[in-house]
Amino acid sequence: MKVTLSALDTHESSFLPLVVIELAQDVKEETKEWLKARIITKKKDGGAQLLFRPLLNKYEKETLENQNLYLVGASKIRLLLGAEAVGLVKECSDNTMRAFTYGTRHNFKDFDDDNDDFLSMAERQFIIKHELENLRARDEKMIPGYPQAKLYPGKSLLRRLLTSGIVVQVFPLHDNEALKKLEDTWYTRFTLKFQPIDRIRGYFGETIALYFGFLEYFTFALIPMAIIGLPYYLFAWEDYDKYVIFASFNLIWSTVILEVWKRGCASMTYRWGTLVMKRKFEEPRPGYHGVLGINPVTGREEPLYPSYKRQLRIYLVSLPFVCLCLYFSLFVMMIYFDMEAWALGLHEDSGSEWTSILLYVPSIIYAIVIEIMNRLYRYAKHCFDHRILRTFNFLNCFASLFYIAFVLRDMKLLRQSLATLLITSQILNQIVESLLPYWLQKKHHVRVKKKVEALKADIDATLYEQVVLEKEMGTYLGTFDDYLELFLQFGYVSLFSCVYPLAAAFAVLNNLTEVNSDALKMCRVFKRPFSEPSASIGVWQLAFETMSVISVVTNCALIGMSPQVNALFSESKTDLILIVVAVEVSEHLSVPDDLKHRRQNQSRHRRKVFKINPHRPECQQCLRLFCFFFVYTSK
Repeated sequence: MKVTLSALDTHESSFLPLVVIELAQDVKEETKEWLKARIITKKKDGGAQLLFRPLLNKYEKETLENQNLYLVGASKIRLLLGAEAVGLVKECSDNTMRAFTYGTRHNFKDFDDDNDDFLSMAERQFIIKHELENLRARDEKMIPGYPQAKLYPGKSLLRRLLTSGIVVQVFPLHDNEALKKLEDTWYTRFTLKFQPIDRIRGYFGETIALYFGFLEYFTFALIPMAIIGLPYYLFAWEDYDKYVIFASFNLIWSTVILEVWKRGCASMTYRWGTLVMKRKFEEPRPGYHGVLGINPVTGREEPLYPSYKRQLRIYLVSLPFVCLCLYFSLFVMMIYFDMEAWALGLHEDSGSEWTSILLYVPSIIYAIVIEIMNRLYRYAKHCFDHRILRTFNFLNCFASLFYIAFVLRDMKLLRQSLATLLITSQILNQIVESLLPYWLQKKHHVRVKKKVEALKADIDATLYEQVVLEKEMGTYLGTFDDYLELFLQFGYVSLFSCVYPLAAAFAVLNNLTEVNSDALKMCRVFKRPFSEPSASIGVWQLAFETMSVISVVTNCALIGMSPQVNALFSESKTDLILIVVAVEVSEHLSVPDDLKHRRQNQSRHRRKVFKINPHRPECQQCLRLFCFFFVYTSK
């Protein structure tokens, strides 16, 4: 006789498993009972008022392995109240977008008391995550059964449970039926088509959908560069100095595509409701440390962290680490140039076909070392600001190219280095980020399948199999690495593609496969990530705009260094300098006033985050001086 999973035998007929909590194997019973009580207790009494069930009952634990797995869900009313608490925006019957409130729920489109699909599964999981993260200690001094796990009023319970090793992980469950439908319209059929961005948003949330929307848009934006670059490269293969026209096109392209994206992004997020989503003063994030105090803005009790400690951490930890990494990056770059000189000398002495192939070996080795260094730096992203990591990656990938372009002034070597860095990094990213994890996951899936098949005579283990499979999947750590890959790709194309016009074509080919490999990664390699509302691509918009400004300066400097331009001003270098600087200034002034005004409004908050803002007058002046310096030293 088959035994049904106890998680499905519940007094709440509306209980649907949405989130899984895995506890350590040796967790004490009093701790489990305390955690269960805090999760199911009413909100007014300091609980989350959620549904909490073990995956296996006592008999099933004896039949199968002892798994400390628990399922979390919520009643329909609780989810609707949670939607109001987190500020979800929904479309009303009059086609306007408004923040959802439980009292006016019948005014919203597609709402019905008998309709369970008003909130998507991703939104329901986001609500549960929000409630779990905001479970905070009240009078407890420690976690029951663990005297070493200290608590203080206001401390996030989930954070303490995770850092103490009591809770191993918390993750949302996949909806296998909805996932299969999404895969069929997304990546299983290898045809050139638009991505189902709205379906991706419905399943994974706005943050993931915006990444795939930006990836698709950026790929289409690269096509004009690829179309122009291909014949340009074929007809000027050995003439490395005829890049003025392509560099001029770069100036316009790198700025226009970002402005067009902002318009498309705003249209999407308005339709999704996140553009007009206004959150109330939120609870402190779970990882925020500090003594409980009064927030001067909200007037509420919450953990506060002294500013002097933050400054000490910056100057005593972050700054020395940055200096050490920068020194190491420059040291590796110098080794690369020594290898280039050695390979070139060997080729000049022998002149054989083997030595001509050897010329590319230093660049390939350097590209592999850069990828290794970038991934090592990413391990520090939980300890250091993401801005530091972007700086590391920028210097690692582009320092050698700037040195070749403006110090060595070797356009042939610049073309070779750019091509090698771009192609090698794309191949490595495809293997490491998608193909290798997918292969490892398939092997694990086969092992679990065989194990569960032997148990099916005794137990209906469909849900058990799904949970066990998903808990062993890798955890998706966010879109940082994905955006960083596009950011570096944008840099390769916008900065120096004028000397290697095929850069955009290779980027298009890479992104066509990137869409499918990233989709496969999200659906079959990693656990389902929690949905996160988002109104834009965040600080990456500023990062791309900053790269756009740098590309304008770089292309202006390359134009000023070209033999064609120098031949026109052979008698007067001053005229050349003034014209190149005027091009850079006019590029900035050519942005319409309404866009510049919008940039200024958008950058008010960003200036608190970034010290360097390309739209600030003093930064513009510095960039012009930077351009002036390179053009002045071009002869």
